[in-house]
Amino acid sequence: MINSIINRVSCGRLEAPAPSKEHLELMFKAALRAPSHKALKPWEYIVFEGEEALDRFGSYMLQAALKDDPDMDVEKQEKLKKKPHRAPMVVVAVAKAKNHPKVPHVEEILSAGAGVQNLILGAFDLGYGAYWRTGSLAFNDYMKEPLGLDFEDTIVGFIYLGTPTTELKAKPIPEVEGFVRWG
Repeated sequence: MINSIINRVSCGRLEAPAPSKEHLELMFKAALRAPSHKALKPWEYIVFEGEEALDRFGSYMLQAALKDDPDMDVEKQEKLKKKPHRAPMVVVAVAKAKNHPKVPHVEEILSAGAGVQNLILGAFDLGYGAYWRTGSLAFNDYMKEPLGLDFEDTIVGFIYLGTPTTELKAKPIPEVEGFVRWG
C-alpha cells in the first residue's frame, strides 16, 4: 500500500467503466477507516452514476450557481450543466456536522478529507482514475439543499471516478527535507 500512496496521481481524463459495485464498496470501506475524533464518523458520500444521475447533479450545480449569478450567460450555463459528465461517476464527499461539544466542525472536515484520501487511494490501487475537485460550488451553500444536506454540513469535494483515458504517469516525489524540519 505504501507504493500506492507514494505513486498515486490524479487523473482528470476519465471514461467508463466507473468502479464496479464490488470495487466501490471496497473503496468506501477504505474511506470509512479514516480517523474520527470521538468516533463520530462525520461522513456522507453521495454517488451519482449514469447519464440521468449525472444530468441531475449538473442541474443541481446550475441551480446553485444561478442563485449566486442570476445573469450567467447561456453558454456558461450549458458548460456548467455538463461538468459532471467529465467522468462516469461523481461522489460528493460531505463532512456531517455532529455538533459535539468537544469536537469542532473543522475536525469533522479533516476526518472527511482523510476519508476522501483513502477513497482515492483505493481507486488508484484498484486501477481506477480519480480526481478530487472543489471549486466555488463546493463552497456554495445553495448546493446543500438539493443534496439533502443540513446548513452546518460541509462539502469537502466532488470526486470524479472512472477509467483513465491516458496512462497514469508518476510525478516527481518532492524531497522530504523541503517539507519537514526537526524542532
